[in-house]
Amino acid sequence: MAEHDADVPAGIMMTSMEAIVGWLRKTSFWPLTMGLACCAIEMISYGGPRADAARWGHEVFRASPRQADLMIVSGRVSQKMAPVVRQLYDQMPNPKWVISMGACASSGGIFNNYAIVQGCDHIIPVDVYLPGCPPSPDMLIDAVFKIREQIQHWPLMGHMAEVEKAKEQLALAATPTLEMETTTPAKEIGR
Repeated sequence: MAEHDADVPAGIMMTSMEAIVGWLRKTSFWPLTMGLACCAIEMISYGGPRADAARWGHEVFRASPRQADLMIVSGRVSQKMAPVVRQLYDQMPNPKWVISMGACASSGGIFNNYAIVQGCDHIIPVDVYLPGCPPSPDMLIDAVFKIREQIQHWPLMGHMAEVEKAKEQLALAATPTLEMETTTPAKEIGR
C-alpha cells in the first residue's frame, strides 16, 4: 500500500468525475427511433426479449431526438429523407453517436441510383458501420458495445464541445464510402 493510500478510509474508492460520467453514459444509451427500411425490423428485435437490450440499459427507444444520444440509421436513406435525418441529428444533445446499420445505410447497398444517398456518412458523421443485409440483432449488440468502449473516456464540460465539433469535421471531410470502393482492372481478372 502506498503512503498516500493510508489516508483514505477503507471502503472509499477514488476515481475521476470523467470516469463516473463515462460509466453512466455507457450503461444508459437512449437510441433514437430511426427505422427507415427493412433493417428496422432487426433494430426493433434488438429491443425485444430474444436480444434483450434491457440487460445493458438500452431498452428505452426515444421518439424525440432531444432525449436520445444514439442514432441507429437502419435502412436506405432517400434524398428526400436526408435533410430530415440531418435535422434529427442536429437536434440531439451532445455527446451523440451514430451507427449506420446495414449495407443500404452504409453505402447505398443495391440501390445505386439518383434517389438513394450512397451512404449516410454523406450527411452525418458515423461512428460504427454495421454491414449486412439485414444485419442481425447480435451484430447490432456488438456495434453498440464498440461504441460503449469509445464512451468510457469521453471528455466533460467545455472541452467536450470542441472534441465533438472536431469529430464531426473529420467525419464529414473523410472520403465517402462510395469513393472508397476499389475495382480490379479487367486485365487482372483475365478478360
